[in-house]
Amino acid sequence: MPVDPLHRATTTQRSTEKPPPGGLGASAVEVRRSSRRRRTVSAYREGDRTVVLIPARMSEAEEKRWVGVMLDKLAAQESKRVLGDAELAERAERLSEQHLDGKARPASVRWVTNQNTRWGSCTPAEGSIRLSHRLQGMPEYVIDYVLLHELAHLLVPGHGPRFWRLLEAYPRTERARGYLEGVVAADRLPHLPATRGE
Repeated sequence: MPVDPLHRATTTQRSTEKPPPGGLGASAVEVRRSSRRRRTVSAYREGDRTVVLIPARMSEAEEKRWVGVMLDKLAAQESKRVLGDAELAERAERLSEQHLDGKARPASVRWVTNQNTRWGSCTPAEGSIRLSHRLQGMPEYVIDYVLLHELAHLLVPGHGPRFWRLLEAYPRTERARGYLEGVVAADRLPHLPATRGE
């Protein structure tokens, strides 16, 4: 097996099965320890996993803490990135392949600004999916959930047991629903009165 000359005899790798908090298809974390790395910690997405680079001397407890910090940091960076309609369509295709055996094939997927009371909508007869612009800037796992919800409507129009069984394939369904419920609840809260000096 060929050896990467940049990491020859200096890097140890260990994979964990902990899923990252966000990102499409990210399902595992790979920790790479390097004797050349002294203090810095970095992370990046590589295919279906997240790679976290840490110093070799780091303890197990420090590793665990830094993996959490870096996963949160990556999720925050990704949530700031706004997906365009073309990326949204690609994302829908991947989600359909991963969770619906590629059976949901939308004709169009796009952002819209006229949906203020719902997160997304689907017209099965046209094969069109529209997501509310209010989702932009939310964590990617939330956008994926709404997108997958609408993709499932291409296969099952209503919200019966068969529809919900389709969404069971997405591992972050409950988390995404909780996030959206929190956003709705926060919108309903009365605004705090201004404090002195405001």
